[in-house]
Amino acid sequence: MSELRAYAFIDRMQPQYAAYVGATVQGDVPVAGMAELFVEMAPSNEIFPVADAALKAASVRPATQFIEREFGLLEIHSFDTSAVQAAGAAILAYLGVAEEDRLRPVVASSQVITNVDPYQAQLINKFRKGSLLVPGKTLCVMEVYPAAYAGLAANEAEKHADIDIVYVANAGRYGRLFVSGSEADVLTARDAATAALGALAGREP
Repeated sequence: MSELRAYAFIDRMQPQYAAYVGATVQGDVPVAGMAELFVEMAPSNEIFPVADAALKAASVRPATQFIEREFGLLEIHSFDTSAVQAAGAAILAYLGVAEEDRLRPVVASSQVITNVDPYQAQLINKFRKGSLLVPGKTLCVMEVYPAAYAGLAANEAEKHADIDIVYVANAGRYGRLFVSGSEADVLTARDAATAALGALAGREP
């Protein structure tokens, strides 16, 4: 039986977040200002007919169609917000569910590290795919469930604070977001991301 795990709509991709997505996907590259939708499904192979339903319903482009051991992930985007919404509606119709039948996102953990040590910064910079983490900055690491909501958290963080996106992982059981900046900006970003996820209705995980 298929399960809609995540349905995460982003109305307007922020510049830094869009650049991060564009640099890390294998499909069509989105740019700032586009609307975006992430859908996460279980079992993982269910993402293929979900993508088919979306792409045949509206003029949207896919950046990601990814399967791993447990879950499948789809990303679609367009400058036309209504097209992304129409594609999302086609997905929900195919599945026979409503948007609120997704799992409600949860912030599983959130850590803030001030005055990051140079050695820890170097460790993180070894695997980061976004901005370099500069020693002395403040770092926030968020872990979210389901994983697909990490992108929404990143976009909201950038929308509300002057931060650098260091790392976003939105596939697997948990998603992760690393942002850095001044302590005040990082705290603002963390709170904005947490509030955005908390505002989404869904099934209890």
